[in-house]
Amino acid sequence: MINKIYANGKDEIEFLEKMKKRSGETDKKVTAVVNEIIENVKENGDKAVNDYTLKFDGSLPQYYEVPQDVINDALEEADEDFVNALLNSMENVADFHNRQREHGFMNAKDNGVMLGQRVRGLERVGLYVPGGTAAYPSSVIMNAIPAKIAGVKEIIMVTPPLKDGTPNRDILVAAAICGVDRVFLTGGAQAIAALAYGTESIPKVDKIVGPGNIYVATAKKLLYGQVDIDMIAGPSEILVMADETADPKFVAADLMSQAEHDRLASSILLTTSDELADKTIAEIERQVQYLSRKEIIEKSLSDYGMIIVCDCPHCAVELANAIAPEHLEVHMKNPTEYIGKLDNAGSVFLGQYASEPLGDYYAGPNHVLPTSGTARFFSPLSVSSFIKRSSYIYYTEEALREAKDDIVLIAEKEGLTAHANAIKVRFE
Repeated sequence: MINKIYANGKDEIEFLEKMKKRSGETDKKVTAVVNEIIENVKENGDKAVNDYTLKFDGSLPQYYEVPQDVINDALEEADEDFVNALLNSMENVADFHNRQREHGFMNAKDNGVMLGQRVRGLERVGLYVPGGTAAYPSSVIMNAIPAKIAGVKEIIMVTPPLKDGTPNRDILVAAAICGVDRVFLTGGAQAIAALAYGTESIPKVDKIVGPGNIYVATAKKLLYGQVDIDMIAGPSEILVMADETADPKFVAADLMSQAEHDRLASSILLTTSDELADKTIAEIERQVQYLSRKEIIEKSLSDYGMIIVCDCPHCAVELANAIAPEHLEVHMKNPTEYIGKLDNAGSVFLGQYASEPLGDYYAGPNHVLPTSGTARFFSPLSVSSFIKRSSYIYYTEEALREAKDDIVLIAEKEGLTAHANAIKVRFE
């Protein structure tokens, strides 16, 4: 099922190259289809969105925009324990993200110059939430709460209907407790295009966030620039660093927690213990037998799972930073020692009781994370993802007089004489 190799400078590199290819290059056929959808929605609005819904889903939803009373009813009729679990999760997420708030500033200098930065939330954000069997209420919390904290004025959710044309009620419950303003029953690339350009019914937004299939991801990529997006997410990833003190039962369970997402998901164990490697393999083979997504897990681990035995902790750290995984668990003797050493990871989980699902559902940090090695330069979704900053400048005549010679010199060196003139004319 999952293979084991020894880090020797060659075998692990070959595996990592194979893993990078799993995301593949942009599918030209998908791109062509999505481009056509985007242009049609841009030109024909709601009619195009409904036409694609009929084409891909076979029928139109019960309603295009979900009435507020339907959303309220979903919350009132929901299982009390489920609602409380979501509320507890939301409280943790809000507490963490409240600490990310940014504030503007003003610097008033002695010569009368005032410089500053203004920070405010985006006007309107679109939230895409997968529906049907791949419905994730947790995604509503992780996207909507930081947007609310940032000061976003309006959140528009789009989500595909169930096969009977009704909304997923768990999604509506999450939307209700998070304060989502409007919910539309539409999915796929057409929903992304509708958010980007606006239709007769769906408002145009400033940014689109949330996960989706390859058509959704491609639409977001193609529309970036017309609208801002969170990121282009690839297949899910987990990397576990473990030494001889780790419990193989925990390690195996956590590796499979990501493997069940997708056949393209990647689960890697870096360990300094050959014994732990073998015990983890045995645990995977034991535990997978009673898991509902056994076939997906086995395929994922066979193709993109790997146990790599490293010579020392330092070697494991170097390899982890090179991989730059979405999720990185540290099952080492003193896990907190590695906080300052692990530079490239979406989210780091320290210790054997910080299991990855804590990050997905409950602890507080965001679960929208960079994948495919992009943790080298991208960050998790946060409050700052939903704000915009602008600077302002005030100069007195005397302050500009003091600076004019420098400005004119630089402008003329760049050959921009109109720039230089804009300063000169003020003192002629």
